Amino acid sequence: MESALLVKEYRAGEMECAHYGHISITDEYGKVVYSVGNPHFRAFTRSSAKPFQAIPGIRAGVASHYGLSAQEIAIMASSHRSEPAHIQVLEQLSAKIGLGEECLVCAASYPLNEESRNEWLRGQGEKRRILHNCSGKHLGILGYSQMKKVDLGSYAEREHPVQREILETMAYMAGIEKDEIQLGTDGCGFPVFSLPLSALSNAYLKLACPDLIEDASTRSAVETITAAMNEFPLMVGGTHRVDSVLLEDDNIVAKGGFKGVFGFALKKERLGITFKILDGSEEEWAWIAQSILEQIGYANQATIARLREVYPPDIRNDAGIIVGRAESEFVLQSTKKSV
Repeated sequence: MESALLVKEYRAGEMECAHYGHISITDEYGKVVYSVGNPHFRAFTRSSAKPFQAIPGIRAGVASHYGLSAQEIAIMASSHRSEPAHIQVLEQLSAKIGLGEECLVCAASYPLNEESRNEWLRGQGEKRRILHNCSGKHLGILGYSQMKKVDLGSYAEREHPVQREILETMAYMAGIEKDEIQLGTDGCGFPVFSLPLSALSNAYLKLACPDLIEDASTRSAVETITAAMNEFPLMVGGTHRVDSVLLEDDNIVAKGGFKGVFGFALKKERLGITFKILDGSEEEWAWIAQSILEQIGYANQATIARLREVYPPDIRNDAGIIVGRAESEFVLQSTKKSV
């Protein structure tokens, strides 16, 4: 099944860019109920997998073992932008597990948030590994490896006991066999998962509706992680990040990933939603999420209004003058009878 047009961008009334991709929406029975393009398109999860990568450690008791706060749990599932609040929580997490940033395999980085980066550079700050947007995930898994008394130096390798447990957990949450997941290497050095969008949608639905998880310890871990994400949405992304904006709504669990992949799920409606923008862009996330919520008749209009406020369709030039507009082009197709 071919990809579908998701968003067009116009400048001076003329189309400048077109973004194609796929959308998959599944219900509590694991069935695709709405789609655009190919709902079973295989995509690498990138950072949208972070809530699932945090499950084994939380399930094993790292939170009580190290006395972690909800903020520290949330940042284990984050793609933070190294804003001051993020750095403070990361340093607290590092101190609690007793492992410094020299243990991290992710590369030294500058803050991704523009204001934080500028402030960091004005202070003559150098690149640090703890500033990498995946450092919270790495610290959490290092802490679990230490608690589990397994090798720390190889914690990012595919055959490491914790990474094998993460793969099994990802497959369990997605409702597929682990052999159906193809592994690659993520930007931060971790294994990254390729799986059908429909399977990722099923996994996201279980984040939002943990009653669908049979294993009690996994269910409890998911409840802990998602409660932390909803309580501290800024920790999961950052100021005006789409997943953080959506997480302000207690009915939504959301997490974006690099190269255009995004996952979120609705608790009351019991729907898991994922999409992949094929050109890898992130700029269209909010417009796509907003259109999906509008088309399914989402009850909380405040969330839709918030997305529109933070991410208006206007395209502005460097001086802030409106020079164009973005428009969502897709229509959700009901597949209740055919898929």
